[in-house]
Parts: sequence; structure tokens; C-alpha cells
Amino acid sequence: MTLSKNKIKYIHSLELKKKRKEEKVFLAEGPRLIEELLPCFQCNLLIATAEWLSKNPDINTSEIIEVNQEELQRVSLLKAPQQVLAVFKQPEYVLNMNELQNNLTIVLDDVQDPGNLGTIIRLADWFGIENVICSPNSAEVYNPKVIQATMGGIARVKVHYTPLLPLLDKLNNSLPVYGTFLDGENMYQQQLSKNGLIIMGNEGNGISSELEKKVSRKLYIPNYPADRNTSESLNVAIATAIVCAEFRRQG
Repeated sequence: MTLSKNKIKYIHSLELKKKRKEEKVFLAEGPRLIEELLPCFQCNLLIATAEWLSKNPDINTSEIIEVNQEELQRVSLLKAPQQVLAVFKQPEYVLNMNELQNNLTIVLDDVQDPGNLGTIIRLADWFGIENVICSPNSAEVYNPKVIQATMGGIARVKVHYTPLLPLLDKLNNSLPVYGTFLDGENMYQQQLSKNGLIIMGNEGNGISSELEKKVSRKLYIPNYPADRNTSESLNVAIATAIVCAEFRRQG
């Protein structure tokens, strides 16, 4: 099957959130990412070079289009296309409240940068955290920039969107709720639990005042040395990595 203008137009349309929502699909690019996602999600369309297809002959998808490098350049959303791109069906997840009780869960309060969200999903995958819960105003998980930044973590981490205050009210203090604050307790001097919610805040504003009232354990990531002038705060993805590493070190 050849690459038509309509197919190129369709792929480019998936840059738009509205179109992704209508079609209930997402786009991913690059050999490593595609090979991670193929066993986990339904693939509706795969566009690849002959070289990639020869190495991956048993692809389960309804449509495969072989292209040369020039054609791949025309259809790709990346500046440097990498052999293959694919359109996958969006999964449908149900948030299991019982599952939250016995595990660590990352909760994102209006994290809006796609790169940050994708990196946090990748971190969750690395640290064995299977659920990430996002506020409705957080970045959309199926944004191509988010998918690329997950580096395959999206295959193993379930991302949910729900208003956070009603969720915390529903849990009714049955779980420890952690959050990072400049006036929190030194994280390295605290005993951290094996389960609970870890709330990470918006890039510019941190955790909202409404959610702060629900936080039972305020943590602080100390700079070094303590009396040295440093940056005002850490990038939210970097802060998430540091916090998760300490939870897992103790657990």
C-alpha cells in the first residue's frame, strides 16, 4: 500500500487533541517505542521503512504502509524521523480504588508541560508505580510529545484523569497523602510508607491551596549545603524522581 496525501493529512491531524479524542487514537514514533507498544495496544496503522519491516515481519495491524526515508520525513511529526511510526487505539482504564490502598500512586496537580508529564510516566515505570492520576487541567497523556517522552513507560503505567478533591474525599484519610513544599519536613529524615499518594504540583504554582489542606505529610527536598543560595525550586519531573527514589530506598 502506498502513502497517500490523505494518509499524510490524517497523521498530521493527530497533532490536534480534538482529533485524537474523536478518533480515540494516539501516535508514536521510533523503533524502540513502537516495539514496546505493539504487544500492549491495538495498532490501527503502521508506517515504516523496508529495513524496519524486514526485521519485524510479524506485525499484527490492519494496515501497513512501506515508505522510503523521504516519505517518512513527510509524514512524521519529528524533526529526525526514525524508521517507523504507528497509530494506536487509546486504552480505557478504570481507576481501582482498592489498588490504590496497597501501592504508591503519583498524583499530578495541573502539571501542564508535555515533556514533564511524559518523563514522570517514565519515572513511574522505572520505580514500579502503576498508576498516575492527573487533574483535568494537566497535560493530555496522548499528546505526541508526552508519548515520546514516556520512552515506552506508557505501556505499563495507567494514566487517569479525575478531579482531585473529590478523589481525596472519597479516600477519606485511608491513605497517607504526601506533597512537596518549601516549608515541609526534610524528606531524608522522615519515615516514608510503602503505600500512599504522592502529589506533585504545577510547574509555576506548586500544589494548590485546596489540595494542600488534604496533604497529611509535607516533605521538603533539601538543597546542599543548606545555607547556600540555590535555584528557587526544582523542575517537577526532577523532584518526582528524587522523591520516588527515596520512597523506594526506604521500602
